[in-house]
Parts: sequence; C-alpha cells; structure tokens
Amino acid sequence: MAEKHLFTSESVTEGHPDKVADQISDAVVDAILSQDPNGRVACECIVTTGLAFVAGEVHTDAYIDVPSTVRGVIRDIGYTDPHLGFDFEAAAVLTSIDEQSGDIAMGVDTGGAGDQGMMFGFACTQTDVLMPMPILIAHRLVQRLAEVRKQGIIDYIKPDGKSQVTIEYEGHVPKRIDTVLVSTQHSAEVGIDRIRKDLTKEVIRPVVSGMNVDASDYRILVNPTGRFVKGGPAADTGLTGRKIIVDTYGGYASHGGGCFSGKDPTKVDRSACYAARHVAKNIVGAGLADECTVQVAYAIGVAEPISVMIDTAGRGKIGDAKLTAIVRDVFDLTPRGIMDRLKLRRGIYRKTAAYGHFGRMEPEFTWELLDMVEILKSKAGISGKTC
Repeated sequence: MAEKHLFTSESVTEGHPDKVADQISDAVVDAILSQDPNGRVACECIVTTGLAFVAGEVHTDAYIDVPSTVRGVIRDIGYTDPHLGFDFEAAAVLTSIDEQSGDIAMGVDTGGAGDQGMMFGFACTQTDVLMPMPILIAHRLVQRLAEVRKQGIIDYIKPDGKSQVTIEYEGHVPKRIDTVLVSTQHSAEVGIDRIRKDLTKEVIRPVVSGMNVDASDYRILVNPTGRFVKGGPAADTGLTGRKIIVDTYGGYASHGGGCFSGKDPTKVDRSACYAARHVAKNIVGAGLADECTVQVAYAIGVAEPISVMIDTAGRGKIGDAKLTAIVRDVFDLTPRGIMDRLKLRRGIYRKTAAYGHFGRMEPEFTWELLDMVEILKSKAGISGKTC
C-alpha cells in the first residue's frame, strides 16, 4: 500500500498587496502590447500605504498614461474606500521608466532569449484541468471570496485575503481534504462568529463540494487570529513577483525562480514557463504519462534552448528519453516559436496576475489547450483514450 502523507498549497486574493503589484505591472504590459505587439517591457511595482511606485525598462513607440492605468487596476480590485489606507483616487502614483538596455536588445532583436535561466512546466492527472489538487482548490477558494465580495453576498468583506489547503495523499493520489484555511479582511464592526459562519457557508462548502475528493470530514479554519481589519497595502508592502509559487503549482512542482508579471513574452521567464506547461499538459492529456515535469533552459541571445528535459517520475507510458526526443521534434521552443504558437504578443496578461497562471480555461490562456495530443500520440506510437 502506498504511504500516506499531507501536502499543502496556498493562494491569495487579487487584493493581496503582492497581487496588487503584479496586476499593476501586467496592466502596463497589456497597455503597451495592445498598441505595440513588439514592445519590450520589464515593469516592477511596489505598493504601500497611500502609494504605488512603478519602475522599469521599456522599448516601444506606444504611449500609455501610467497613472491612469495604475488607478484603474486599484479601482477594479476594490480599493475604493479611503479609510482602507489605500484607494484609487487618493494614492500617489510615482513612475521611473527608462529605455531598455541596448545590450539586451542585441540578442532579442535576432530572435534570441531575453535572458538566461531555467524554466519548468508541470501537469498531472489529479484534477480535470491536470493541475495538483491543493493549489487548484486554494485558487478557487479565493476566487469565490472575491465573487461574494463583489456581488455583495457578504457585504463586509474587503479585498485582501488568503487561502490554504491541505490534502492527504496515498502515493501520488489525492484521497481526502484534511484542512481548509481562509482568511479575509473585513469591516471592524463584524464579529468573528459571523465571519466564520458566513465564509463556511458561502465560500468553503460550495468550493469543496465541487471537487472530486473525499470531503466528508475536514478541519476548517477561518481568520484564525480572530481579527483582520487592517489589510492590503496599508498593512503590508506589496512587490511584483513575490508570489511565484502561488502563480505556478503551489510548491508541488519545481520552479526556476523567475517571476512572470511585468514582463513581455520575449522574456523566457514568462513565455518558456507557459510553453513548458503546454508541453507537459499535452503529454499528460495524450495519456503518455500520469505526471510530467518539463524543464527548458536558455542562454541570453540564443534562440534554441540549451537543454530540454522530460521527467515523468516513473509514471510514463514510454521512456523519458524518447519523450524528450519527441518534444524537441514536435514543439518549437525558441522564443519566437513559442510566442507565435501561443499567440503571446497580445495584451492578455493582467488576467493571469491573480488566481494562477495555469489550470484556467479562459480563451487568453492558450498554453492550456490540448491541441497537440494527437500528434504526440502518433509520434509515440500509442492510440486510445486520452485524459
């Protein structure tokens, strides 16, 4: 019998300070790419009490109104009340944006990678979207938290919040939910008993009941300290790129270390991670493995990856070396090939900056398409039902 163990992943709401920064950075990327698909953007943001500071390097002929872009993001998230210490009208917006280094452009202009580094993609059969179960449930909890706030179903919730989910596994298989934790910012006058009752009923139970796992007996924790009134950037400084595990696989799979938000798709930190997920998901979707990790690595200014690795953790239908050869034959993993195949030169990134970059089936998320399944099966010499 496979050994039992627990695994935990977390997610955060769009009003979490780090996610506010990510969304601002990606809104700048979107604004530029919408006018100039070949624009180069590296945009960072810091948010704190009454302040949003945007800095970075840009190469484009487009013009965008950065302060208006920033204020629009803050407003849409829900920071509209000056009493929260951070709101779209009163917050100061400072900018420091310079031209991208010509040294970097020399390599990128010829189709090379915008930086060195290694990137990972992952897929598994734990859920219908081929994502690890803990991070998927954690994302759906905070998405539901935002939904009940914006729809007024729970009218005292504020934008900041977190979730955490612990799953009991037997080997590689998720068997039951062990613990669900949700914390939300709230109005000062609301008592903890009401918060716990409302979130259990309107957020936790609806999400958990829709998952294909034993949820008959699990621990629920809601706002464990008992009070979460001060939140958002007024309580905690937010920075672009500080939630990279939330953005990917919740710690269940490897991460190369680079963040996504604020970067145009010539930066392989972003585009190659999307490509690696696309490869991994199609391998698992084709039934060639129950679990798949893809690593690619690049040198700055060089188009072809310097290495490609497929690891199915002993759960593949064919050998990893053969799978690696098939992937190198089928997928164009040059930066230009990735951008063309996945249609990445568009203003699609702000949506990715909250609730995860993977496991979502909105039309912008082209790296989630199972569009290479049949060719992979054919190359592998395998036929039959796919995932």
